[in-house]
Amino acid sequence: MSWASLSSVRLENDHVLLRPLTRQDRSALAEIAFDEEIWRYFVARVVTEADLDTFLNTAVDDIAAGRRVVFGVFDKSDGRLAGSMAYGNLAEADRRIEIGWSWLGADHRGRGVNRWAKFVLLEHAFERLECERVEFKTDILNVQARHGLANIGATEEGVFRSYNYMPGGRRRDAIWFSILNREWPVVRDGLLAGARLPAPASELIG
Repeated sequence: MSWASLSSVRLENDHVLLRPLTRQDRSALAEIAFDEEIWRYFVARVVTEADLDTFLNTAVDDIAAGRRVVFGVFDKSDGRLAGSMAYGNLAEADRRIEIGWSWLGADHRGRGVNRWAKFVLLEHAFERLECERVEFKTDILNVQARHGLANIGATEEGVFRSYNYMPGGRRRDAIWFSILNREWPVVRDGLLAGARLPAPASELIG
């Protein structure tokens, strides 16, 4: 599959629908995004209405430019926008992609939305885009996200020290994880098995 079509791709199963964000999603985003817990480990935060405009405009511009594909994640149990996740660092020639920029509104955590959304993103990456490597990174201080990545079957690779600035001026150490194409069948089975169990009270953010 050509990666040129990523800007319009829709990913779904019986539980979630992921589609690229548009400016028409602003009101739905405003219902869930003003939660400081979401943004604790993000390099940019949504605190004000202007911050939300910046978040959405950046997402739409990145989609149009082919830099990232920023998805709205919809929970099919109620039809509502639950949060957002993205494909980024698109390296088609090397068959490498990053999944990240992940967050869910408070009402949609602990309901399995994160696991199913990660599943359809990984499934598309490995089975349609023919990726050899899917990578993730998070703040080394984000223990919740690190546990979440390990729980979906990603392998911890190492730390990039002093990777970038965080709001407030802290230099973040970024910890990297990955899943390789040859590992996907086992990861897929684990995700499917885990999705049949009650979801944890907290889910991956960041």
